[in-house]
Amino acid sequence: VRLQLAANDAPSYAVAMTWSIVAKDAASGAFGVAVASKVLAVGAICPWLEAGTGALSTQSYTNPLYGPDVLAKLAVGDSIEAAIGAVTSADEGRAFRQVHGVDARGNAFAYTGASCVDWNGHALGEGVSVAGNMLAGPAVVAETMKAWVNGWEKPFARRLMDALAAGEAAGGDKRGKQSAAIRILKAEQWLWIDLRIDDAAEPVRDLSRMLDTFLAERAPYYVTLATRNNPAGVYDPAEREAYQAGYRKALGEER
Repeated sequence: VRLQLAANDAPSYAVAMTWSIVAKDAASGAFGVAVASKVLAVGAICPWLEAGTGALSTQSYTNPLYGPDVLAKLAVGDSIEAAIGAVTSADEGRAFRQVHGVDARGNAFAYTGASCVDWNGHALGEGVSVAGNMLAGPAVVAETMKAWVNGWEKPFARRLMDALAAGEAAGGDKRGKQSAAIRILKAEQWLWIDLRIDDAAEPVRDLSRMLDTFLAERAPYYVTLATRNNPAGVYDPAEREAYQAGYRKALGEER
């Protein structure tokens, strides 16, 4: 794991300061982003994912153009480092931005601008990036990454969620708590998991509980949806019930 620490002064009025983890699941090839912040609806514009291409989070005085622009460059074969380097170098506001992600090969890269609000920084590992700004301290990023690394036996969704929770336990956003989100994209263009807590006193805790509910109640339906390999999905009632029963039987592997 590579850790870059930074501490810069910048205006401390309310903007999209946050921390997040972006990762690729080595086993399935899925991409995931988990994010939390003391702003309303942080999941609305920070996470970006594209199947077979990559994933990223754009944050700190967020430039939402980074999402589609980085993914477009990854789609034509650029590395994550080159893609992020290109979009930040073209942005005159880059000193206030933070963006990080992983590409289809599992390479991770992060950019933290020199004017991001203290505390700010990022850490990189194999197939994973953690970054944040306006945080309680460097332990937020360090503990998020530590939980990710130590959670290698957990299913992907729970591993991401628990890493985010570890960052919050280390202090999280120094202004407090308000919203959190988790998105996971498998081989299809539709999101396997797309859950948000937009305005709550304990958003990470509530999101973790929502994830458990999704895996127990909604995911069994999702396994019957149409895919490119099976464009009609599973629609026969008896066959659908069999699929759902099989998923529920293996649910322990999904938590």
